[in-house]
Amino acid sequence: MAHSLTVSDDRLPAYLRLRDDIARRIAAGEWRPDEALPSDNRLAAEHALSVGTVRKALQQLSDEGLLERRQGAGTFLRKPAFDATLFRFFQVHEHGAEKSIPSSQLISRELAIAPEHAADALGTAEVIRIERLRCLSKQPLLFEEIYIPQARFPGFEAIPAEDIGPLLYPVYFERFGVFVARAEDEVSFGAADRTIAARLGLTEGDAVARIERTAFAMTGEAIEWRVASGRADRFRYRSRIG
Repeated sequence: MAHSLTVSDDRLPAYLRLRDDIARRIAAGEWRPDEALPSDNRLAAEHALSVGTVRKALQQLSDEGLLERRQGAGTFLRKPAFDATLFRFFQVHEHGAEKSIPSSQLISRELAIAPEHAADALGTAEVIRIERLRCLSKQPLLFEEIYIPQARFPGFEAIPAEDIGPLLYPVYFERFGVFVARAEDEVSFGAADRTIAARLGLTEGDAVARIERTAFAMTGEAIEWRVASGRADRFRYRSRIG
């Protein structure tokens, strides 16, 4: 079936118009992360474009981190390791010890009115509030407060906990068709309040590192805001320049 390119500016080069069209189809949930996109030849035939133009559009999306080209297998949605990027801020194994994988424990989920920062980021105060604890070797590492729009994730609060698992972003996509394309993190430091101290096994007022994250869908819409609080004595930051 032939597809016409839906764009707002036909002055764009053909490969960029195709890039925008494929991004729109991804945002609409046309392909799953484990499903290959149509072949270069098929996309070329569908859009009446050259294979070279198709490859340039797909390369653009790959460069943007949305797709990955697998030799001999095809083109797939890239699944960024968002949890890994969150834990990069904390020491998740002792020196000389084998690296462990942090576990997740859902504490609560409820319909709520978002605090100001979350409401500003999401564009709505009507949210589902999620509390989650991330542990390493059964020791609390991160306490997360997560807010998602009720309108985008209706019924999330009622999903059985055993059906959610340790990662939320796959659930967003598989149950609600929302693919998280990127996230922005902001790091700060503060004092643990009573709730955070209790969750992390600290004393109220102890120093904690805070990571505020806003996650975005393919459309650029903010679909999640969270704050993760962790022990400041396990915080680390590493940057490579040059």
